[in-house]
This record gives sequence, structure tokens and C-alpha cells, in this order.
Amino acid sequence: MDLSHTIEHGLVTYKGLPAPIICDYLSREESRDLYEEGTEFQIGKVEMVGNTGTYLDCPFHRYSQGKDLSEMNLVNFVDLEGIVIRVNHKETLAIDADFFREKEIRGRAVLVNTGWDQYWNSEMYFENHPYLTRDAAQYLIDCRVKLVGIDSMNIDKTQGKSRPVHSLLLQEEIPIVEHLCCLDQLPDEGFTFTAIPPKFKGVGTFPVRAMAKIL
Repeated sequence: MDLSHTIEHGLVTYKGLPAPIICDYLSREESRDLYEEGTEFQIGKVEMVGNTGTYLDCPFHRYSQGKDLSEMNLVNFVDLEGIVIRVNHKETLAIDADFFREKEIRGRAVLVNTGWDQYWNSEMYFENHPYLTRDAAQYLIDCRVKLVGIDSMNIDKTQGKSRPVHSLLLQEEIPIVEHLCCLDQLPDEGFTFTAIPPKFKGVGTFPVRAMAKIL
């Protein structure tokens, strides 16, 4: 099951960051001069920041000495046993540790389903979104989770300058996946989660094709 948003030309993922530019480097029409009759190709060109679409953060995003995408092992984000934590964003925005207590989250990819993805690509998506609290992040660390994802604009509260959830999780090398979607279609348990970024050196965040496999 695909849990990723589609990236398209002009998409604004995070207000204040530039939208991707997606165009032809070599168009099909231009390529016809390079090949025999009836043969044509398209080579695309993409210009974008790493924080575009559904993306994964690794330690280098927050810490200069942290592991970048090329240094993260595939076991950090491939075929992880998953669990979905349900939170109604109409009732709760600040998601604290209590939402994770009494749940079997140890060693799992913990995906927080708030329903916020319904506002994707709208002005409301950027305003007053659900987020995890500092104590939630610490509880997830204490439970030794493998990865944390959310279907919201940011796993941290973006009003103000503090980003405790990013700071705590990435310090412990727990990857973060933001801007997920379709988590409401997953069962609470009984699936694996995968979100693989390219193997870039010197990059801490990049889009992923996030997916779940129902067992």
C-alpha cells in the first residue's frame, strides 16, 4: 500500500520552502534528432529541496556529525514491523506519551495517524497541525522504536523555534518520516513499513516512496 503523496511541479510541501521545478532536460521532440526514425526519449530535470513531498529525516538533518543518508543502513527503514497509533486531530493536536502507553511499540515503526493528510495541498495543511510532544519523543526512545512517522506537516510543533522531537529522535538515530498519507487504510498492526531514500552523501532529508505490506 502506497503511503506517499505525489510530487509534482509547483507543489508546496512546507510554506517558505521553494516548490520543485520538474521539466524536460531533453524533450521527446528534441531527442528525435539524436536517434533513428521512430525512436525518442525523455530525460527529466528536477530541482528541489530535500523537504519535498513525503520525506525521511536522518541524523544529519539536525546534527552536523550525524549520519547522512549514505551512512544509514537499510535495516533502519526497510521491512520494519509497524504499528499505527490513531489520534483524532479534531480532538487533540499535542500528542503526548499517553497515546503510546499500553501499546506494543518496542522495535517497531510507529506511524501516527491523525487524519491531517486530508488537508494536503491546501492552506489549512500549514496551520495549527497535530504534532508530538517532548515527552512522547522520550517515551518512544525509551521503548527503542525503530522509526517514527506522521501524516501531519511536521512531527514537531512549528509555532516557535524549538524542535525537541527532531532533536531527541535524530540524536538516537531514529529516522522520522513526515507527510505520510492513507494511514487510515492500514490495520493497527500486522504490516511492515518501508521508506527508502536515495543514497546521497551530505544530505539529511529526501523524499521517499513510503509503503506498507499487509501480512
